[in-house]
Amino acid sequence: MTPAARESLPLAVAAGDPDGVGPVVAVRALRVAPPAAGAVLLGDAAQLGELAERFGLRVGDGARVRLVDVGRRTDPSRCQYEALRRGARMAAGGEASALVTAPVSKAAIATVRPGFRGQTEWLAEFAGIAPDAVTMLFLGPRLRVGLVTTHLPLQAVAGAVTTEGVRRTVRHLAEAVRRLRGREAVTLAVCGLDPHLGERGIIGRLDDELVAPALEAERQAQGDALRLEHLPAETALRRAADGEVDGVVAMYHDQGTIPSKLLDWGRAVNVTWGLPFVRTSPDHGVGYEAVRRGQVDASGMTAAVRLAVRLTGSEASR
Repeated sequence: MTPAARESLPLAVAAGDPDGVGPVVAVRALRVAPPAAGAVLLGDAAQLGELAERFGLRVGDGARVRLVDVGRRTDPSRCQYEALRRGARMAAGGEASALVTAPVSKAAIATVRPGFRGQTEWLAEFAGIAPDAVTMLFLGPRLRVGLVTTHLPLQAVAGAVTTEGVRRTVRHLAEAVRRLRGREAVTLAVCGLDPHLGERGIIGRLDDELVAPALEAERQAQGDALRLEHLPAETALRRAADGEVDGVVAMYHDQGTIPSKLLDWGRAVNVTWGLPFVRTSPDHGVGYEAVRRGQVDASGMTAAVRLAVRLTGSEASR
């Protein structure tokens, strides 16, 4: 599909957990940043219609936003899963320019889709791609981070980090930085898996045995276009925060997401890189407490909508 053809399609927006912040942030984001080609908002249409009226978003005939009913909020597990599934089908089937997903409850979806670990992993499976062939990126104004592993218990991380996984993450993060910054030369800091890179084997040998060979292979493959620095995690992230590198490769979930949320809360966007379509999401969870307090911040979802439009307008596919 050509960039012009993709740009002409509406954005598919899955409203996420109907009991969380998803429906509110989806409606508010589409009001603040409506895509030129419009959007299809998937969820409980009655709930979304009420929210649209409350926040001043025009929906329906003649409006830029169309509602698609996928279930009742009284069955939240099935409703949020169907919104994700229908949105992914639209993006993969050429009915939508990209997919933007509001936060979901993994535990709730797992009751109707056993084995569900997260939207990133499910989308890879949906697209017929191995879970380790896509990369979870968090792209923000101060920190751009790629995760080698995603939703795993900490005790499983060391066994899941592979040389090829590190190379894939480096490639995907470099591609994203080049796309967003419009230049070929990229510098990435790569976090050590063990503290202090293992201190020459005193603490551990995984950085020497797994990570270092991956970086050398990518240096040879990409040449002068890519500079890689293998650093202890705290050093890598400090250098990124100071703007000295373009992005950071983190070995596991919290190693990358904690600094991302500290530095770019509400502005970083979760992007699944490596899918045959663009998928973005805000950098936060379902936010039940925020709903109860009536203090819902839609800035993260707005950033996700804007980045999806930007990525769609600048590329045909990945």
